[in-house]
Amino acid sequence: MSEDLAEIERIAGALIRSLSSGQRRTLMRRMARTMAQSQRERIAAQRQPDGSKFEARKEKAPPVSGRGATCFLYPSGGGGEPRKVIMNSFAWTTGRMMTGFDIEAGGIRSFEFDKVVKWLPIPEEHRNAGGSSLRRRGGLRRRAMFRRLASGRFLRTGADDQGFWVGFSGKVSQIAGVHQYGLRDKPSLRAKAVPYPKRELLGATAADREQLLDMLYTQLAEV
Repeated sequence: MSEDLAEIERIAGALIRSLSSGQRRTLMRRMARTMAQSQRERIAAQRQPDGSKFEARKEKAPPVSGRGATCFLYPSGGGGEPRKVIMNSFAWTTGRMMTGFDIEAGGIRSFEFDKVVKWLPIPEEHRNAGGSSLRRRGGLRRRAMFRRLASGRFLRTGADDQGFWVGFSGKVSQIAGVHQYGLRDKPSLRAKAVPYPKRELLGATAADREQLLDMLYTQLAEV
């Protein structure tokens, strides 16, 4: 977001420099929070900074009929201990992916077969489950993309008396970068790299710039 701050400084000139270090720091924190919220709302609306819609996901082939229950240990997203997964019905979808109803998560989830840490016995209460067709009630495929990326856990902010930034943290920044610039990446460990459509997760709109200027003028009026 440094280019947005540079634009504000060009417009405001000496006015913003007339603020004390503490006043600038307070203003930058407010701007960072405002921009982060704007990014979340725009991502939720599935729109680019210019107002156009994100390119939709490609339709996947429908899953095959369910293959019964399964239980295994799978790496956790935070890098901690593997979690126990119980699916009361699963199907093979694209490549070596298992898709089914994850009981703990309470919804349809997909897991890479090659990442399974250990296969476990199916708990007694779930052994009779399965054999039915896999259903996608609500369907993850119909939900808004990047919902987790836009959460406060991954979309972070920072500010000092010189400027502010809004961006993604950790390994998530690599994933976000693939979509931000429309790069190539592997959808799974053993898959071939494929091109992803450009979906700008970060970017200032005209309304964002107007709001930042309004915040600056409000801060100056309070001095």
